[in-house]
Amino acid sequence: MQRIGIAGIGNISGIYLENLSGMFGKRVKLTAVTDVLLDRAEKAAANYGLKPFESVEEMANSADVDMVLNITPPRNHFETALAVVKAGKHVYNEKPLCTKREDAVELLKTAAEKGVRVGGAPDTFLGAGIQTCRKLLDDGWIGTPVASTAVMMSRGPEHWHPSPEFFYKDGGGPMFDMGPYYLTAMVNLLGAVSKVSGSAKISTPTRTITNKHQYGEKINVEVPTHIAGVLDFTCGAVGTIVTSFDVYSHTLPFIEIYGTEGTLRVPDPNTFGGPVFVRRFHDEEWYKIPLLKSYPDNSRGLGITDMAEAIDANRPHRASAELAFHVLDIMHGIHDASASGRYYKVKSKCKRPAAL
Repeated sequence: MQRIGIAGIGNISGIYLENLSGMFGKRVKLTAVTDVLLDRAEKAAANYGLKPFESVEEMANSADVDMVLNITPPRNHFETALAVVKAGKHVYNEKPLCTKREDAVELLKTAAEKGVRVGGAPDTFLGAGIQTCRKLLDDGWIGTPVASTAVMMSRGPEHWHPSPEFFYKDGGGPMFDMGPYYLTAMVNLLGAVSKVSGSAKISTPTRTITNKHQYGEKINVEVPTHIAGVLDFTCGAVGTIVTSFDVYSHTLPFIEIYGTEGTLRVPDPNTFGGPVFVRRFHDEEWYKIPLLKSYPDNSRGLGITDMAEAIDANRPHRASAELAFHVLDIMHGIHDASASGRYYKVKSKCKRPAAL
């Protein structure tokens, strides 16, 4: 059984602490925690019976830690994960894997040299909703996929997030914040992407925070806030993806996949459940499909739990570095295509992870 330490006690840490000590507590052992604000680490440690550490390096070098869940802010993913693998421990990063391709390459190279594994969120694609969609596709319910659509549009996180500035800095923006959920789901369903094109823009140079903590403060925007991309999958399907922090409301689906014999409507890839709908060529209406797989509720921690069990069993883990890096490459590729006015040929390779 792998012993896990958590680096970073922020907005998302609560569900990880709850699930890794609760629903996954018989499959992994949560032992330690650290944060740049030691009092936050100490509070989490007291609540869950963990050992607090003053630094990532100290925790990673502890004999009580085999792997680290890295849920620090995106700009710290590389530095934190690199410290972990240099200590000879496995690491699982929150999304994105890193903010820069070259950092991810260095991280994976160092991990290979040290003989340790790297994994990466999101793990929502392992939930009942998208795994049910995977089975429907694999069983041929809509025939051969020919196209797909993915849409994530909102008015931005500055209206609800307690500290939203990082969403508009390097490593942020709607593509790097929410794109991993949508792209990971689509790669799981349709396979790898071979080339991309796209357009990206900063719609307004400043944003005004309207949450109760920093009401009225301004954010200088440094990354595109509306991105439209085209994805050429190696299977032959052509996909579109739109991610935006500039839209107040819309009626478009989260993800739809169009096949030679019907259409599959995929649930919100930021959740683990449904609903799942299918409409085949002879149907007069959409049919709701019962969820055929496990984990319909918020099961964050499933990815690192699968990784821990894969290490013990010496098998590939599903939320892999290969998958996370491919998604990172696609996201950068869409931005690169917009800047250059040309297709970006995706250099990374990725196999569909095994169905759960």
